[in-house]
Amino acid sequence: MVAVILFPAIDLKEGLAVRLEQGDMARATVFHRDPAQQAQAFERQGFKHLHVVDLDGAFAGKPMNAAAVERILETIGMSVQLGGGIRDMKTVEGWLSKGINRVIIGTAAVRNPALVKEACKAFPGRIVVGIDARERMVAVEGWAEKSEITALDLADRFSDAGVAAIVYTDIDRDGVLKGVNWDATYELADHTRIPVIASGGLSNVAELRAAVQRAHPNVEGVISGRALYDGRIDAAEAIDVLKAARA
Repeated sequence: MVAVILFPAIDLKEGLAVRLEQGDMARATVFHRDPAQQAQAFERQGFKHLHVVDLDGAFAGKPMNAAAVERILETIGMSVQLGGGIRDMKTVEGWLSKGINRVIIGTAAVRNPALVKEACKAFPGRIVVGIDARERMVAVEGWAEKSEITALDLADRFSDAGVAAIVYTDIDRDGVLKGVNWDATYELADHTRIPVIASGGLSNVAELRAAVQRAHPNVEGVISGRALYDGRIDAAEAIDVLKAARA
């Protein structure tokens, strides 16, 4: 059976750990005023991987919550992947040198695909492409703009680039606990050889268990945000599901 990684998520807005609904910055709920403490809590619960997004950076096109990210890195030993505002090699190099394990390139993957390819060559295994979609069409600039490229076509752009993974987010499911769009996720995982991480809408442990039991060979993991914060997913139970799959 293929093991699935569960990535707890910390989304950063003005230095706080928040969750948005459907990518709308006006619909933000603050879940922790100290993101580093939240990261420590996830680590104590037994998680080994962490997904962090600089929401302000995604809109600004440059890092905006660097202090919060650096504090997270100082206080935990988890593997951290970071997205939001990563649009050039200087930013890629900067975050990787500070201890980020993998950087996620989203908007720049659409606007400047050469950056992804250059970064993959320079940092093998450490570059992730973020594909955020509405009705399978990719959105950019913090999900504020819809592009003219489909999720499958964007994945094809990087089929031989050495991308470590794709984080695929269905924007309409994000933060609203309606369940991951598994149909679109599995469609992408079937289409590309790049491992896929599902994001947006994970609602309960039963859904996680079903994903683990299906064990799609090209689905690396799933990200959870709101359901972990509000207790719909019990961390200990979720980790037990993952341990059972690995056993």
